[in-house]
Formats: sequence, C-alpha cells, structure tokens
Amino acid sequence: MTLISKSGTLIRRRFSLSGGSVGLFEGKKIGRKKNLEILDVDIRKLEAAETDYNNRLGTLRAHLLSLKNADQSGMLTREREALGRLQSEQAGLRARLDNIATFVQNFDAKAVESGGLIEQLEASNIAIETQLKERQAEAAKLRERLSNADGSFREVAEQLSRNSHEYNQKNIEFIRQQNKVNGFQQELAFREKNLAELRVQTQQNQATKTKNIEELAFVTAEIARIETDLTAGYAEKKAQEATLSAAEQIYFKARNEIHERDNLLRELYRKQQDLQGAINRLKDKFTDVKFEITAIGERLRAEFGISVNEIINNDPDPKYNREALEIEVNNLKRRLDNYGEINPLAIEAYNEIKERYDSIAGQRDDILAAKENLLQTMKEIEETATQRFLESFEQVRVNFIRVFRTLFTEDDSADLILSNPGNPLESDINIIAKPKGKRPQTIAQLSGGEKTLTATALLFALYLLKPAPFCIFDEVDAPLDDANIEKFNRIIREFSKDSQFIVVTHNKATMAAVDTIYGVYMPEQGVSAVAAVDFRELSHEAMVFEAG
Repeated sequence: MTLISKSGTLIRRRFSLSGGSVGLFEGKKIGRKKNLEILDVDIRKLEAAETDYNNRLGTLRAHLLSLKNADQSGMLTREREALGRLQSEQAGLRARLDNIATFVQNFDAKAVESGGLIEQLEASNIAIETQLKERQAEAAKLRERLSNADGSFREVAEQLSRNSHEYNQKNIEFIRQQNKVNGFQQELAFREKNLAELRVQTQQNQATKTKNIEELAFVTAEIARIETDLTAGYAEKKAQEATLSAAEQIYFKARNEIHERDNLLRELYRKQQDLQGAINRLKDKFTDVKFEITAIGERLRAEFGISVNEIINNDPDPKYNREALEIEVNNLKRRLDNYGEINPLAIEAYNEIKERYDSIAGQRDDILAAKENLLQTMKEIEETATQRFLESFEQVRVNFIRVFRTLFTEDDSADLILSNPGNPLESDINIIAKPKGKRPQTIAQLSGGEKTLTATALLFALYLLKPAPFCIFDEVDAPLDDANIEKFNRIIREFSKDSQFIVVTHNKATMAAVDTIYGVYMPEQGVSAVAAVDFRELSHEAMVFEAG
C-alpha cells in the first residue's frame, strides 16, 4: 500500500500504518487562539478607553484654569455633558470587568473539569497498559505453543495474527489517550497562565478605576465652585442690563431721526434723477433732429448741389402743395421699388454657386460608386463567410457525431442541423442527441449525465476544429456515474496527447487517472498552500499481505 501525506511525500513500509487523530490538544488550538484574540481585543479596547478617559481628565484640568475669567454658562453645559459621558463609560467599564470575572469563573470550572477528565484518562491508560501486558503474555504463550505444536500451525498462526491486530489496536488507543492527556495538561497550564494574567489585569483596572473616581470627585467639586462664580456673574450681568436699557432708548430715538432725514434725502435724490432723465431725453431728441438735418443736407448737396442752409433760410414757395408733393414722392418711390435693386455681384455669385453645384454633383457620383463597391464587397464577404461557416459547421458536425459515439456507443445517433439552410449565417442550430433505447424530442428530456456527455461531445467537436494548448474543466464530471466517468477520462486521455487539460474535480476515479494532482490545504488559519504529486515519476506496485 502506498500512502500520500499532506505534504506530498510517499510512505511505503511493510506492515505499518500511521495517521489518525492528532489529539484533542492540537484540535483545539484554533478555538484557544480565537478566545485569546477576543480577550486581546477586549483588553485593547479597555486600555484605549482608559487612555481616552485619562486624556479627557487632563483636558478638564486645563480648562478649569481658564474658566474663572470667562463666561461659564456654555462651558458648564459642556462639562456636564462630559461628566455624563464619563459616568456612562465608567458603567461600561464596570460591566466589562464583571464579564471578565464571569469568564474567569467559567475558566476555573473548565479547568477543574479538565483535571477530572485527565484523571479518568490516566486511569484508562493504566487499564489499557494492564490489558496490553496481558495480551503480550498471551502472545508469548502463543508463540511458545507455535514452536512446540507442529500439527496446529495454521490455527496458531491465525490466533497470532488476531492477537497482533488486537495488540496494534490497543497500542493505537493507548497512544491516542496519551496524546489526549498531554493535550489536556498543556491546555490546563496555558489556561492557568492566562488566568493569572487576567487577574493581574483586573487588579490594574481596579487601581485605575479608583484613581479615576478620585479625579471625578475633584472635577465635581470644581464644577460646584464654578456654578457659584457663575451665579455671581449672572447678578452682575442683570445690573448692567438695566443700565444698558436706558442707553438703548436714547440710541433708538436718535436712529429714528436719522431714518427720517435719510428718507427725505432719498426723495430729493429721486426727483433729481427724474429731472436729469428728462434733460437727457431732450438732448437725445435734439441730437437725432440735428443728425437728420445733417443727413438731409448731405443728400441735397450730393444730388442737387444745394446747401441745407439755403433751404432753411428761404421761405416756402406758396405755389407748391405739400400733400401733392408727398403723393408724387411716394409714387416715384413705389416705381423705384418695383424696378428692384441691381446686384453688381450677380455674375460672381452665379460662378460660385455653379462651382459648388459641380463639386456636390461629383461627390454624389463618388458616393454612388462607393455604394456599389460596398454592396459588391458585402456580397463577396457574405459568400465567403457562408462558405467558411458551412465548411466549419460540417467539420464540427462530423466531429460531434464521432465524439458522441465514442462517449456513448456506435449505435447511438447524434447530429447538428441548421433550421434555415437557405440563410445559414442567421439560422439556428438544432442539436440532436438520441442514445440507444431513447427517442427524446429535446435535449431537456435526457438525464443529467447524458446532458453532460452531450455537452462534452460538442465542446470537443469545437475543440477539434481549432485545438488550443490549454483546456480547463471545472467539475464537469460531477453529474456522471462511474461508467460515464470512465468514458470521460478515456477521451480526456486521448486528447491530452496534443493539449494540456486542467480538471477541477472531487471524483476519485478522475483523480486516479491524472498525471499530476494538486491539492489545496490550509497549514494555518487564513493561509492556503498547494501540494503537488507527480504520478509519472512513481512506479505503482501492488502490495500483497500474507498471513503468518
């Protein structure tokens, strides 16, 4: 028999085995470690609370020196709140000390119980040793009888084998009990040491608590003195408020007079702004009229060679009627509007628009040609893609049928069919799987193992189309029975000639068929390690046990 240890080493010795429980003490290390971690966290919290408490007391002492000359109302409120928080923290510390005391009592009870159990185990070990000596004496007698008795050799040999087996079992039980005793002794010593440390820590916490109570009494006395000073300050403040009331009346009377004068001043300023606005509007109107006269004068000088001053200084001609002149002017304006304006840049605009038209027409012809080329290219791509898809599909179909029959039997039928052969790129693919003796309409009617083997066959069919250097299976063999596991391992072994397969599994048959096995274990809490065993470097030999 070949044994593999947790570290990956091999043990091969005749008539010897090792293993079993590591003992109660070793098994409880994690529990004790967690208890120690919890106690360590509680102790650190208590120390942090004690440090915070001492810091706050120091802060209170520093503030007490500055409270004598300042307003004490807000400070007194804050000090009372701080006192309330300190009292709450003190109650919390008392509760934690009570919890620690309860834990110590429970620990003592467990230590007494462990001592009794150790005594029982020692008594059991003595009895086992006595039985072991008796068995050894019987074995000696049997050996003596074996040397003297030639006719009953086989019977004596069988008796010796049974006695040896019983001896080994008793020896294993003795070693296990001795390990338990050692474990209890070590655990008892550790708990006694922990109990002593907790008692010392409790005494230290009690001394700190007494010191904090004394400092709290001092702070309470200081707060009472501050309240007395605060009462005297309130009386003085009331007297000063009476004096302040008369001064406030005089101030409000003067402020009302100032408001009245300010209102009168604002009214005068508003009137001034209105007058200034009217002046500005008249100036703007004067400027517009002046500008209009200047424009008319420029037009008269340009068109008729007459100065505007000549028109202004002359008296109107009585033979001209204003209304008739306005009608004639309007008729002439209307005729000019009907003629429209002459655009001297019309030829340039025409040439520019024609050039743009020619450019856009050329671009349109280029786009139409590009469209034709693109449609031709798309047609060629679709034809090429369809051809390659059909070639790949046919190859995958052949591989699927071959692998499916390898996993099942040669009489089983499987196929891949296109639902729309006329448009293969947009067509669905129907998977047909019919093991011998079944005629399922859909894959959903197959069993879990048959579904797994069908999916594995499809995966390997795709794999054969374009093999990869690595292939990973994550517990693919979980729903398979022993017969299907053998088929799965056989096809993995066949394809492993060209690729490497990594299989995550809990199946013993699959683990027995691999070349290298990697086991993940935890040498300590929160730490993972990997142990590898390469079976290719080992020679497996059958171990034969003979009686006698």
